[in-house]
Amino acid sequence: MLITHDTRCALDSVVDLVNTAPDDDGSPDGLADVPALEEFVRNHKISDVGALSEFDLAAVRKLRGRFATIFTAPDSRAAAGMINELVAAAGTTPRLTDHDGYDWHVHYFAPGASIADHLAADCGMALAFFVVAGERERLRRCEAPDCRHAFVDLSRNRSRRYCDSRTCGNRLHVAAYRARRREATG
Repeated sequence: MLITHDTRCALDSVVDLVNTAPDDDGSPDGLADVPALEEFVRNHKISDVGALSEFDLAAVRKLRGRFATIFTAPDSRAAAGMINELVAAAGTTPRLTDHDGYDWHVHYFAPGASIADHLAADCGMALAFFVVAGERERLRRCEAPDCRHAFVDLSRNRSRRYCDSRTCGNRLHVAAYRARRREATG
């Protein structure tokens, strides 16, 4: 599956957005306030965003929850329905652009769109490409019991199970190794 630069940026944005949600373990909200949203926009180099407000923050938090449900959709039909609703509500207006030193790519958000509509359109379309390509199962949640972060499995054989193999995956492998050692010596 060919993933263009702008699609990859949108995928990174949607995954990071979903992962800003507070966990059941009491971790803080990664979008606690407007400055946190401004930092998110800056870190993801999201273009054409004006001044952000509490209204924008509330809208992006609501959008974050809707994106999270796509990662846990029971099947492609359910995911497609959710994506269609998001993209339609955002008032998508596809247009070619070549800004900030990037070659031609497509923006799906309407000029002057709110940050929530901007994310819904661009990120929704990035997720839509996975459904169209028959690759929806690549939209996953980490299998570590204490982590449910979202990620996109871009491995060649679709075998990635953890959001980060150096943290979640390694932690589980070490725990399994220690359990085997205890059992062998026990």
